Amino acid sequence: MRAPDWLTARPVAHRGLHDRARGIVENMPGAALAAVDGNFAIECDIRLSSDGEAMVHHDDGLGRLAEGSAALRDMTAQALKEVRFKDTAERMMSLGDLCALVKGRVGIIIEVKSRFDGDCRLIERMAEVLASYAGPVAAMSFDPQQVAALREIVPKLPRGIVAERFYREADWPQATAAQRKDMLHLAHALHTQPHFVAYRIDDLPQAAPWIARHIFGLPLLTWTVRTKDQRERAARYADQMIFEGFRP
Repeated sequence: MRAPDWLTARPVAHRGLHDRARGIVENMPGAALAAVDGNFAIECDIRLSSDGEAMVHHDDGLGRLAEGSAALRDMTAQALKEVRFKDTAERMMSLGDLCALVKGRVGIIIEVKSRFDGDCRLIERMAEVLASYAGPVAAMSFDPQQVAALREIVPKLPRGIVAERFYREADWPQATAAQRKDMLHLAHALHTQPHFVAYRIDDLPQAAPWIARHIFGLPLLTWTVRTKDQRERAARYADQMIFEGFRP
């Protein structure tokens, strides 16, 4: 299976086409609709609620964008949908809500967030939601175990690995030393068999993504492009950018 052409056809809006100063907050309905209006694919994040729902939110807990400090995994989906956000009257979406909003008009790239504990319930719930969704969609994760679970649970869904050059304990406290080692240099690729790679822009060029792209023919996305220099680097070393902070 090869990655679909739509994955690299247009720039990908990181957490939607958000602009917090204008009240358009990342991973919220307004950011998704702005991306649709601009014909940009949407990158979003999902996390698991206490009752097993896939919720569209980047952080493990509330506080940065929303009121409160609880962990998402300790709150039900309904409770999370009632949380007030600081810069918008909108509320948190489930993955099903996002799919209903986008309606297949642009591609959705779902980053499956992981606590590196082997729990695959989030992917199982994602698979249930996507079973009734006809629009273009792909999934990816930093955690090789989650990518392997994507291969097993939803083998026909395009899957990718999110990667960077280094995995320091301070940045990845939930991952063990062995897990961090496994993440290096895409060493897990024979097991996870990703269809694409999403690599950190400031770490390009690197041998591992070069080999994935030029030897194995995997599309290479790069994140998160914010500046003119990063955009030029993305054009030189990758097939498409995941961007924020400007409109391409």
